[in-house]
Amino acid sequence: MTPVIAQQESGSPHTVVYTCPMHPEIQQDHPGNCPKCGMTLELKTPAAPADQIEHAESDDMTRRMWIGAVLTIPVFLLAMAPMIPALARQPWVDGHLARWLQFALTIPVVCWAGWPLLYRGWRSVVTWNLNMFTLITLGVGAAFLFSAVAMIAPDAFPHGLRHAGKIGIYFEAASVIVVLVLLGQVLELQARSRTGSAIKALLNLAPPTARQVAPGGDQVVPLEQVKKGDWLRVVPGDQVPVDGVVVEGHSSVEESMLTGEPLPVEKGVGDKVTGGTVNGPGSFVMRAERIGSDTVLAQIVHMVAEAQRSRAPIQGLADRVAGIFVPAVLAAAVLTFGLWLWLGPEPRLAHAIVNAVAVLIIACPCALGLATPMSIMVGVGRGAQEGVLVKNAEALERLEKVTVLVIDKTGTLTEGKPKLLDILTSNGFDAKEFLQFAASIEQNSEHPLAAAIVLGAQEQGLSTVAVKDFRSVTGGGVLGSIAGRAVIIGKADFLKREHISGLEALEATAGTLQEAGKTAMFVAIDGKPAGILAVADPIKSTTPEAIRDLHALGIRLIMVTGDNRRTAEAVAKQLGLDAVEAEIEPAGKVAYVKKLRADGQRVAMAGDGINDAPALSEADVGIAMGTGTDVAMQSAGITLMRGDLRGVAKAIRLSRATMSNIRQNLVFAFLYNVVGIPVAAGLLYPFFGLLLSPMLAGAAMSLSSVSVIGNALRLRHLRFANRA
Repeated sequence: MTPVIAQQESGSPHTVVYTCPMHPEIQQDHPGNCPKCGMTLELKTPAAPADQIEHAESDDMTRRMWIGAVLTIPVFLLAMAPMIPALARQPWVDGHLARWLQFALTIPVVCWAGWPLLYRGWRSVVTWNLNMFTLITLGVGAAFLFSAVAMIAPDAFPHGLRHAGKIGIYFEAASVIVVLVLLGQVLELQARSRTGSAIKALLNLAPPTARQVAPGGDQVVPLEQVKKGDWLRVVPGDQVPVDGVVVEGHSSVEESMLTGEPLPVEKGVGDKVTGGTVNGPGSFVMRAERIGSDTVLAQIVHMVAEAQRSRAPIQGLADRVAGIFVPAVLAAAVLTFGLWLWLGPEPRLAHAIVNAVAVLIIACPCALGLATPMSIMVGVGRGAQEGVLVKNAEALERLEKVTVLVIDKTGTLTEGKPKLLDILTSNGFDAKEFLQFAASIEQNSEHPLAAAIVLGAQEQGLSTVAVKDFRSVTGGGVLGSIAGRAVIIGKADFLKREHISGLEALEATAGTLQEAGKTAMFVAIDGKPAGILAVADPIKSTTPEAIRDLHALGIRLIMVTGDNRRTAEAVAKQLGLDAVEAEIEPAGKVAYVKKLRADGQRVAMAGDGINDAPALSEADVGIAMGTGTDVAMQSAGITLMRGDLRGVAKAIRLSRATMSNIRQNLVFAFLYNVVGIPVAAGLLYPFFGLLLSPMLAGAAMSLSSVSVIGNALRLRHLRFANRA
C-alpha cells in the first residue's frame, strides 16, 4: 500500500487520502478497496477531484447492477416457470434450451457484473482477512459452479441426484444474489456520500478564486495560487479568500460561520479577517497570513473529518464480534451442509448446497460493521453544522454519560471582555499616575482583566510606559518596575506574599465591590498599597438560556473560577448555578475535577483560557469555547465554535442521539444475524416446511445494510431545541 503523508504543507496542492470507514488505519493515496473488510475506500476529506472519483465508483456499480438486472430477469423467469401451473406442462420450460439459456445469461452476470464482489472475496482469502465478501463469493461461487458443472459434465454426479433425468441448477440464485448485492452497494455508496455533506458545505464556504493586487491591476487567480504575504482585494459581497489582516480600506464582515452571530463586525486597518466569511458593502485590501491547510476553515474541516473517522469505544464490541463472526458463519455453513446431506429429504445434495449458500449469503456482517461508523460520521457532521466540533468519537461517547459540568467564569459564562469601572486610590497616590502604571504593567499580560485596564487607560488618554523585569505569576498577579518604581498588581494574598502589608482597609472596600459582582485587583507601588481597580465582566446574553437548557438535561452546574469568592457567588446566585468554587488556581481546578471523578461523577469541563487547559484534559470530556485560546481547544474533546454555552446543551443532545442511534443499529444487526442464520439453515423446515432461498437471503442481507445506513442518516435531521 502506498504510504501517505497526512500533513500537507501550507499552500501545497491538496493531498487526496482514501480511507475505510470501518478501519480508519487503512489509508492510501488512490481509490480502491479495504484489504481488511473489502469495502470501497472513501475520501478522508471530501474535495472536488475526489467527488468525481466517488461518482465514477457509484456510476460503475450502478451500470453493473442495471445490466446484470436486465440479464437476470429472463434467468429468473425461466427458473420460476416450472412452478407456474399454466407453464409447468410446456416442454420448453425445463428443456435443454431453457437450461443453456440460463447458463449463457448468468455467465456475464456473475463474471462481469459481479466481478468487483468476487475480486474482493478472492483478496480476502488470499490476505486471510475474511469478511462479508468472503461469504458472498463462496455463496455465489458455490451456486454457479455447481450449476455450471451440472450443465457441462452432468455425468460427474451420481445418478441419485437426478430429478426427472436432470441435475438441478441454481443459476437464478447466483445471478439474483449478485444483482441484489450490487443494489445494496449502490444504495450504500449513495448514502455514504451524503454523510460527508456537512464537510462539503464547509468546503463550499471558501471561494475558488481570489483577487490578487498586482502593479498592472488586480488579477483573479485560483485560490491554490495564493501565497503567504500576498495582497488581496475583497470587494462588496465577496467571500474572504484566506485568513489575513486588513492593510487598506474599511468594511463590515459577516462572521456567522464562526460566531453564529448574524450582525456584521466592523473591520479596519490592522483587524484580522477569516477565510470563508462574507464581506459587506465596503471594500478592503488584506495581506494573506494563513493559507491552505493553515486557515481556520481548513482546520475546522480537518477536525470534523478526523472525528468522523475516529472510533468510539462501543465500536470495540462490534469489532470483537466481527473478528469471530466470519469463521463462525463458515462453520455454520459446513454444519448446515453436513446435516442436510445426512438427514435431509431427497435430493439431499441439492438441499445441502442451497441451504449452505443461504447461510453464507444472509450472514454477511456488513450491517454490523457499518452500525457504529455511519452514525459517528453523520452525527459529527450534524454537529459541525451547529458549530459543535467533535475532536474524536470517544469524546462524543463519553459526553452522553456526563452528570456534572464544571464551568469557568471569564469568557465562558461572561463575555470575556471586562470593563474597568472603578479606580480607587489610597495613601495619596495620584489617580492618573496610578492607572498609567497599572496599565503599563498589564499590557504585558494576556488575561482579559488586564486588557480592560489597558483599555480603560487609553479611554482616559493615558499612554503606557516601558516596563522592566516583568513577571507573571499564574493565579496570583503580575509585577515589574517602571522608572525604578516597583509595581505589583493582583489578589490580596499575592501582594501579601510579595511582603506588602497594610491591606486591611482596601480589603474591606474590595468586599463591597465583590458583593456587587465586580472583580477587585489590588495595586502596590514602591512596597505600599496604592489602591484598587474594579473590573466587571458582563454575563453573556445567552448564558441564562444555556443554564436552563443544561438543567433540563439533568446536568449539575458548578462554577470553578480563580476570581474572588464574593464576586463568584454573586454571579452564581444571579445565574442559578448549583455550586461555586472560587479563588481556585489552575492546579486547584485540576484537583477539583479529579475529586469529582473520584466521587463517581462523570465530569465535563467548559473553559476558554490557557489556565483551563490542564482541567480540560483531566475531565472526562473537555469543552473549549471556540472564541478562546488555541491551547484550550487542543486540550478539549469538543469545541464550540460560536463561543456560546448553549452549544454545550447541543453537544450533549448530539451525543445522546448519536449513541442511541448506534445502539439501535447494533441491536438490529445482531438480531438480524441471530434470527437470519438459523432460518437460512432450515430451522423452520421440520415445523412448517419452509426454506429460505439464497435469493431471499441476498435481498435480506442488502436490506439490512441499507436499513442501518438509513437509520444513521436520521441524525441529519436532529433538532437541538430545548425539549423541556
